[in-house]
Amino acid sequence: MNNSNTNQSNAAECHNLTRIYQVGKGIGKKREIHALEDLTLSIPQGVVFGILGPNGAGKTTLVRILSTLLTPTSGTASVMGFDVHKQASEVRNHIGLVLGGDRGLMGRLTGKENLQYFAAINQLSPREADRRADELLEKVKLSGNSDMLVEQYSRGMKQRLHIARGLLTDPTVLFLDEPTIGLDPFGAQELRQMIPNLVGQGKTVLLTTHYMLEADTLCSTVAMINKGKLVALGSPTEIKNKFSKINVVEVVVKEANKAAIDDLGKFDGVERVDVGTDGAFQKLIISTKLGSDLQIRVAEMVGKGNIENIITRATTLE
Repeated sequence: MNNSNTNQSNAAECHNLTRIYQVGKGIGKKREIHALEDLTLSIPQGVVFGILGPNGAGKTTLVRILSTLLTPTSGTASVMGFDVHKQASEVRNHIGLVLGGDRGLMGRLTGKENLQYFAAINQLSPREADRRADELLEKVKLSGNSDMLVEQYSRGMKQRLHIARGLLTDPTVLFLDEPTIGLDPFGAQELRQMIPNLVGQGKTVLLTTHYMLEADTLCSTVAMINKGKLVALGSPTEIKNKFSKINVVEVVVKEANKAAIDDLGKFDGVERVDVGTDGAFQKLIISTKLGSDLQIRVAEMVGKGNIENIITRATTLE
């Protein structure tokens, strides 16, 4: 790949970025959908930068514009100092893209053959393609399945192969668009463990997700967007400190008494009480106003002999 612009401090930037889709609505009628609206962001190099938001917020549209798959309706965007529209080929020399799912892989080829095929498309020599395929299959823990047809891979194995494909050209910037969606918890955890290692190798990772815990754990900076607009920007801690008004008391009990739960909800400082499960036990999740220390009163209410565990924790991004 080409050398990156050493004078470029940000991995990616967008300024007043807007993308509008025209959607048919009856014969001769169209309506506009603003997938992105006047979005301005700067993404530093060498970090995991999270783009958070609900489905339809504009996360994938942003990734597709930055990876040159879509052109903006207005505004500008660049990656490593290169304009995504005017200098698309230079941008592609610096990026890897992982969209995930079944699309983008050849089911009737083996894992290694897939990587060799995409390496050839990216103009790697056969010798280099073979070397990179072996290296990356080892990195994503698929070397033992390199000769298996991809159509026989599990969803988690396919996602790991997508990661390997995205790393083929040793990109400076890697886009991961909701990489853990649909994975079982074990597969998702395996994939999440790979991401800090990529940053340790000097790469920038742009991660889109609607899993708040994923962003809280992995990202140094997160941008929250909704309906195409930026609504919050900062580190997970900064965002929680700015917007959070609660702490959480979690109580794991042998038996949750409905009357006691109703009484807990009436305590001064308690915002709400949610009931869940923790294995064979029940869990009370009590949201309290900041500064309220209710552990002792909660323990008295539910019965100390009924409690398996009780903790107070700060709120999460979710």
